[in-house]
Amino acid sequence: MDSFSEERFPISIAFGATGGPRRRTEIVTLGSGKEHRNQRWQHSRRRFDAGYGVNTVDALHAVLAFYEARRGPLVGFRFRDPLDFKSCLPSASVTANDCQLGTGDGSTVRFPLAKVYGDETSAYHRPIKKPVSGTVVIALDGQPVEPNGFTVDARTGDLELATPPEAGVAVTAGFEFDVPVRFESDELDINLVAFEAGDIPSIPLVEVLL
Repeated sequence: MDSFSEERFPISIAFGATGGPRRRTEIVTLGSGKEHRNQRWQHSRRRFDAGYGVNTVDALHAVLAFYEARRGPLVGFRFRDPLDFKSCLPSASVTANDCQLGTGDGSTVRFPLAKVYGDETSAYHRPIKKPVSGTVVIALDGQPVEPNGFTVDARTGDLELATPPEAGVAVTAGFEFDVPVRFESDELDINLVAFEAGDIPSIPLVEVLL
């Protein structure tokens, strides 16, 4: 069995989930009271609890079926982050100028997709490994590239242009994307009586770095 399924977690449940990015930072307090901070992870790793999106027994069963089909945490899958699922602001529409992927050198044609957070001096470039098929748009120096001018592997996030951009040309992109995750636990422990009484089940998911 493959270690990752391209199937998406039920989107109606995902939009009710809670969670967000986590980082691992080592902090040492010196004798002077000052701190020495060291970044242990290059990239953030997201964690979600999908239980908050479950509001019917049928939805609960859908999660159960999805869990069993993935063999619990064995197989990863796509998850739509309810807050952060496209290259622009949540209220905006995707454009080909949302994120700069790189600059042409006259020979390079492959530019992995990435979402850019923050300004130029401290921007964080988050690798996007699971773009949504049909949503990726590309521009070169602000000029849109026709769909036949590039290909995108939706399984890896690799963009390949048909023709290498000339030196100095900015390569930008816009897209929607999913987060690669897995179930965090080998157990899906749900009390139906408690659920019907209003207790929210815990269905933890954790991002997998591909």
